[in-house]
Amino acid sequence: MAGTAPQELINMTRQLGQPHLNLVIIGEGNTSSRVDSHTFWIKASGRGMQEIGDSGFVEIYFEGVLDLLDSDLSGAALQEAMMAARVDPNGARPSVEVTFHSMLLQGCDVNYIGHTHPLAVNQLLCSTRAEQFARNRLFPDEVVLCGPESVFVPYVDPGLPLAQAIRAQVKRYMDDYGEAPKVILMQNHGLIVLGQSPTEILNVTAMCVKAAGIFAGACAVGGPVFMSKADVLHIYRRPDEIYRRKLFVG
Repeated sequence: MAGTAPQELINMTRQLGQPHLNLVIIGEGNTSSRVDSHTFWIKASGRGMQEIGDSGFVEIYFEGVLDLLDSDLSGAALQEAMMAARVDPNGARPSVEVTFHSMLLQGCDVNYIGHTHPLAVNQLLCSTRAEQFARNRLFPDEVVLCGPESVFVPYVDPGLPLAQAIRAQVKRYMDDYGEAPKVILMQNHGLIVLGQSPTEILNVTAMCVKAAGIFAGACAVGGPVFMSKADVLHIYRRPDEIYRRKLFVG
């Protein structure tokens, strides 16, 4: 039975789409939220985020999309399989990134995802400094909100190949840190933020954009000075910072 997209998802998407934030323009970016263990909502393909409404989202069965991650489907066959995963057969076409949304919502046990193309972040992701920015941290609040490092994904064609590449890099991160990442940075593409609430998605996105601006500024005045890995982990695991991080979830 066809439902309606959650207002919290609609509001979060509209906020990420605000022009003054320089996160997306036109039909860029996509967002999603979990309904339960069976279905999730995702932005429909080509819809602008700034003024999106209920009709700009489509509900998807996890099972129908997760199965695609171990396939080699492409072209029309892949599109047909994604359309078949809709709860409402008459619903809109889901974003081409529906595969990585399904995989991250389930595999990382999060409730919301925000994928944007921030100007400040993409200036770095389209440079020779992309991986350096992802792997390192510059200041404590970046650590608190964005995690000890970001998952870095070298450029891969959007869609199923990208979802498979993200899955491999996220697994590596979870093996190293024992938990899911907050931030995924895709070379020559954009930013993915994972969270438990719309507030967390918005806060982590804002902090990643701030970190990108600081990184670019540091490069312009002699080069960035990164926190040591020991200091990063110390900040990330401090009880007072864990308390603050919980507050930032909202």
